[in-house]
Formats: sequence, structure tokens, C-alpha cells
Amino acid sequence: MSIRVGIVGISGFGGGEALRLVASHPSFELVYAAGEGSAGSRLVDRFPGVPAKLAELVIEKWDPATLPKLDLLFASLPTGASAEALARVARDVKIVDIGGDHRYVAGWTYGLADVWPAEIEGQTRIANPGCFPAATLNALAPLLANRLIEPGNIVIDAKTGISGAGRGGGDSKFGYAESNENLVPYGLLKHVHMPEMARTIERLSGGSAAGLVFTPHLVPMTRGVLATIYCRGSATTQQCLEAARRFYAGRAFIRVTDKPPQTKWATGSNLAFVSYAADPERNLVIAMGVVDNLGKGAAGQAVQNANLICGLPETAGLDGAPVWP
Repeated sequence: MSIRVGIVGISGFGGGEALRLVASHPSFELVYAAGEGSAGSRLVDRFPGVPAKLAELVIEKWDPATLPKLDLLFASLPTGASAEALARVARDVKIVDIGGDHRYVAGWTYGLADVWPAEIEGQTRIANPGCFPAATLNALAPLLANRLIEPGNIVIDAKTGISGAGRGGGDSKFGYAESNENLVPYGLLKHVHMPEMARTIERLSGGSAAGLVFTPHLVPMTRGVLATIYCRGSATTQQCLEAARRFYAGRAFIRVTDKPPQTKWATGSNLAFVSYAADPERNLVIAMGVVDNLGKGAAGQAVQNANLICGLPETAGLDGAPVWP
């Protein structure tokens, strides 16, 4: 079974990770690659280590009107850059939007793959979650679904590697000199992922996410997201762990661990690690979630979603071990 695949935004970090996963996927055949600054160059010029079978594929300028025959399209574009163009893609082409334009938009299915896989199967338009929501919501979902925490006044303190900010250009603020030996909070009170997380918290709990606080921080590492989440609830640590193990029973990519998770555990993989610490006397539950921001936080979950909508095994092309060290 060969599924003809295209990737838009292939020269960015998310698109490049999608290329890596598609190139080794047992059912996907990459036949179209598009970018802006890289248009006109061969894949091998942009990615010298690309498999020989893809080396001569020429990166085209993104234009929905000139798409070849495709079964599936991955779009990895900055927020605000995909909505108009993807609306012009033929309906018989399945789309997974790794960018932020279609999360909780009518006609698109929110692709939180490990929580709602049955809702994703057979759909044709999938909005991939952001990297911070991927770490946060996978940790919160079992607690919210089992009413172990209150949905309101949740505080999310999250750290991300520099690749989470995108590849950028020559004037990028995220170069080595600016980021090394530095820790930077950003997007205070108005981060683009806030509405997405609030809507999902309310879906999972049936309550209000009023009072949600989310503060992301940029840390000097290449990959990884660690979300430390402070919630109100009287559950014990063991009750939280047991709820998560029941909730994710049989799910291939979620690992529930007794120990606080580390970003290195997920590097280069589609895994998500979740753990909990609780103090019932203080009405406090701490949830922790870790993902690779380019894996489960972007291209890994996008391929997982693509597997679901294409009727393939969910783990196809994704069952490799994380990179260590």
C-alpha cells in the first residue's frame, strides 16, 4: 500500500521532522515538497542525509493550484499562514495541519491522538495540537476525566527547547549567542496555545477552565518540553498514577512513570511521559508532562494522526526508540 504524501514548509524544523518520519514510513511515499526560501533546490541540497530515493526531489514554491496527485498533505506553516491556502486544497486530499490555524475550527478535528483516537479515525481534516498542549493535556486528561482535580485555576509552568520557536531567519532572536546560558519567559497571559488548552480542559472535565494560567519559558536546549502543572484536588499520588494507567491502557505512546519525567527521555520520539505528585492535605496535585516538541509536539503526532485517518496501524513509522544520550 503506497500513500502519496506531500509536505508544505519542509525546510522548517517541523517540516524537516515530518520529512524524517515520512522517509522511513512503510506506507508513505513522499512525492511533493514545498517551501518558500528553499524553493528550487533539491532535497539533498537542504538535507544532505536524506535517503537516496528522495535526493533529487525538487522543493517547489507552495501553491495549492499546482499540487500533484496526493493522498495526504502535511502542512507545517507559521500560525496565520495556512488557513486560506489549505481551504483551496481538494477535499479528496487528507490534510494534517501541524500549524495553529485550524485548532478548534469548524470542519477540522482536533488531533489529540492519544486521548481521542476514535474521533480522528476516518476524518480528512486534522488540526495537530501545539507542543505545549501535547505535553500539558496528556498529563491532565486522566485527572480531568476522572474528576480528580478541579478544571479551574490550573497553573501551567512550561519549558521548551529552542527548536520550538521555529527555524526563523537571519534576524532570529533564538540564535546560540542569545539563547545559551539564558532562561526567558515569554507570551505572558496571551500565548497562542491558551485558548486551545482551555477548550480541551473544558471538553475533558465538563467544567470551566476559568483562571487558567500558562507561562512558557525558553531554555537553552534544542528539543523537549516539560510542563509542570499545579492543580487543586484531594487525590493522592497513587490515585493519580492509577487513573493515568487505566486511562492510557493499551496506548502505545504514553508512558506513566513513578519518577518525575525528563525531556531527554522523549528525544527523537513520539512518546509522552506523564507523572504526578499530590498532597491531599494541601488540596494540591502536581501533574508533569514531557514530550519532544518536534515529535509528539509536532511531526510525530502528525504522523500518528495520519495513520489514524488513513486506516493504518497507529504506530506505523513511529516505533523507533528515543535518541540517547
